Amino acid sequence: MKNIILNIEGMTCASCVNRIENKLLKNKSIAKASVNLATEKALIVVEDDLDILKIVEIIKDAGYKATREKSKTNEDLKKQKWIVIISSILSLPLVLPMILQPLGINFNVPAFVQLILATPVQFIIGFKFYKLAWAAIKEKTGNMELLVAIGTTAGYFLSLYLMYKHQDHLSHNSVHLYFEGSAVIITLVLLGKFLESKAKQQTSEAIKSLQALQPNTANLIKNNVEIEVPIEQLKLDDVLIVKPGEKVPIDGLITKGSTSIDESMITGESIPVEKSISSKVIGGSINGDGVIYISVTATGDDTKLSQIIKMVEDAQMVKAPIQRLVDKVSAIFVPLVILIAIGTVVITGLVTDNWEQSIINSVAVLVIACPCALGLATPTSIMVGTGVAAKNGILIKDAEALEVTHSLTAIALDKTGTLTEGKPKLEDVIALKNSQSNFMSILASIQSGSEHPLAKAVMNQVNDSNIPFEQSSESKALIGRGIESTVNDVKYILGSKKILSEYNIKVSQSALNDIKRFEKEGKTVSVLISPLSNELIGVITFIDKIKESAASTIKELHNLNIKTIMLTGDNHGSANAVARQLNIDTVRAEVLPENKSNEIQKLKNSKEIVGMVGDGINDAPALALADVGFAMSTGTDVAMHSAGITLMRGNPLLIPDAISISRATYSKIKQNLFWAFIYNIIGIPLAALGFLNPIIAGAAMALSSVSVVSNSLLLKRWKPVKGGHK
Repeated sequence: MKNIILNIEGMTCASCVNRIENKLLKNKSIAKASVNLATEKALIVVEDDLDILKIVEIIKDAGYKATREKSKTNEDLKKQKWIVIISSILSLPLVLPMILQPLGINFNVPAFVQLILATPVQFIIGFKFYKLAWAAIKEKTGNMELLVAIGTTAGYFLSLYLMYKHQDHLSHNSVHLYFEGSAVIITLVLLGKFLESKAKQQTSEAIKSLQALQPNTANLIKNNVEIEVPIEQLKLDDVLIVKPGEKVPIDGLITKGSTSIDESMITGESIPVEKSISSKVIGGSINGDGVIYISVTATGDDTKLSQIIKMVEDAQMVKAPIQRLVDKVSAIFVPLVILIAIGTVVITGLVTDNWEQSIINSVAVLVIACPCALGLATPTSIMVGTGVAAKNGILIKDAEALEVTHSLTAIALDKTGTLTEGKPKLEDVIALKNSQSNFMSILASIQSGSEHPLAKAVMNQVNDSNIPFEQSSESKALIGRGIESTVNDVKYILGSKKILSEYNIKVSQSALNDIKRFEKEGKTVSVLISPLSNELIGVITFIDKIKESAASTIKELHNLNIKTIMLTGDNHGSANAVARQLNIDTVRAEVLPENKSNEIQKLKNSKEIVGMVGDGINDAPALALADVGFAMSTGTDVAMHSAGITLMRGNPLLIPDAISISRATYSKIKQNLFWAFIYNIIGIPLAALGFLNPIIAGAAMALSSVSVVSNSLLLKRWKPVKGGHK
């Protein structure tokens, strides 16, 4: 299977979306089709052997144009603008008498002049309505164009009929015609679509601003000479020079120099980050006051910026669950409106015997009932919401994660690296069988080469103290418990307190008291044992500083009425000590990696909607099982791939921020859907009863979709919680 993304031209409402999707899914080689009205794109999952030209042809049969080219938004807007201007110039004389009448100025445009002005609007400018309406009829469905085409055609030909019927009186200007209605409705619909397109442009500003971050060229060092080359020509391990104030052109590793880097455009972190040799730099960030040389570590789609852009684009492509309900409603909406319009003609005509008025009422029904607003309500909100989130360091993988996040009732948080700095320091060293330096030498032999944070803390202490050590052999990880290794032909196990009971180790009361005291103080305790002699060799403890924003994070989550659960492999004493400081509701300590997902399942079984926050490989299963997984980008790639939301900084305050933007977005979706439905619930009966002029109905319809997009754009005013950028 492969994913194909196409730009779709000609869509105007939710019914267009349904028709394209249904047409595509009839092909057995297409597994999934998701069409987004707001982005005007389709995400299609197909079998590898399906030709893209076949997909383009299917969409063409549905009445739309599909391309892989980047949409020419500005050119399209200019074209739309000129069409609206020409249509307005032709329609204005027709509607001018109606505008001037309240001012006491009475005049009529001759009938044949009305015909000459209205005809090009109806059949040349309005041709696209007929084209897409015919495509809908062929597919036995309906869309906005069908409603507009039927309505305006009825008004146009009613006027022709009245001209024929009253041809002897046309010169007296005493016959009221409806050319102005049909022409002005088309003009207003086109104006509405133009304003809607302009507004929709703003919903994709986040993507454009991210794309604008990467410079087009880089300064390559080749044979000790600096050469300016296009970004596309860079290869892995190329060496680049980045001068003060320049943008970092691409992801890399600093090989020479030091500086501070402003990464706020990518991570949302407002404070510049100090960088030196071996530090990673992200393409698109801004170099401070130092000259640095970097070795390229990623190119093209593999760069951090490209991955962020792809994640935001993907999130905007995938439909939110609530949109599926809207699609079902819109699928029956247009046929229902046509039935109401027919009923209006028949019932009004029979009751009043005024068939002319019954047709006009029917036209008003058809025009006001356009499902544009319904189709735009959800995707525009999601586009703005995901864009605002990305600007603030919150990457949302898909629309479903964004929607579900608003309803979370519980958050499970890993301790190390999430609530704490994830940079533990060796605190206490108690050697029971050897000298302290000999004990530390054994620890170093076991831990050398390990990337575990506790191992790094041991090695930092050993290196600072210049303690020599041997290379261990036969090392084996004991998942969730520790590591087994042989040093100088003696087998040792270094791990958590659990191994004492597991191997029936003899422990003095004094050592047990020390361990209990250390745990009560919130320290992480590791023990070194000799399983063959059943002896405790020594005890070491670690302190991992709690993040400054951790307490504020828990407070904000409580303010959002969300329960907090700490889920950690650390000992009960250390976990409870941190939980007390942060006011966390529940603690699940000494949880083995494979059991973290079991704890998440227990929470889900108790009817909680659960979010899981983690940063390590051992968190990945739990992140995937949770209703929404939150991964710290400071953690592993595996964790980030398993999560629905990636937090671009190590600041846990991004967790309540993500929930806040989700709630704000979902609120906008509900507001948009409410007004879209209410607009039709009120407007259709008024039009059917003759209380709504077709022109006013056309204006209301055009403005409804603009108002939905404008309401979604108000999400740009969302701000993160206090301290969210610190």
